Amino acid sequence: MRIKPIKSEEEYDMYLEWVDEMFEKKTKKDTPEGDKLQIVLALIKSYEDEVYQISVPNAIDALKVKMKDLGLKNKDLVGKLGSKSHVSNILNRRKPLTLENAKILYKELGIPAEVLMS
Repeated sequence: MRIKPIKSEEEYDMYLEWVDEMFEKKTKKDTPEGDKLQIVLALIKSYEDEVYQISVPNAIDALKVKMKDLGLKNKDLVGKLGSKSHVSNILNRRKPLTLENAKILYKELGIPAEVLMS
């Protein structure tokens, strides 16, 4: 197979099939085929990053999802982020999420910083 940049979904699918074959063969990393496999995987990643872009979620939406996942209510954030009304104002987008609030949510809930700062 000739390696070249992926320009279509058809080429992308072809590369994916080839990668599956190489994995089934248990291609060793430090071989010519292994090197070729690593190059093709990089091409696939590049194509996916370009074509299948995933946007970072909004900070408040991410916070609400995390709260739901953990079974938290607004009152559970009181004391961490401020008063009951302040928490409500943040969740209803009437007040911005401050850097200090983002640090707390990162530490307490594990929400990624890049999401909280979006």
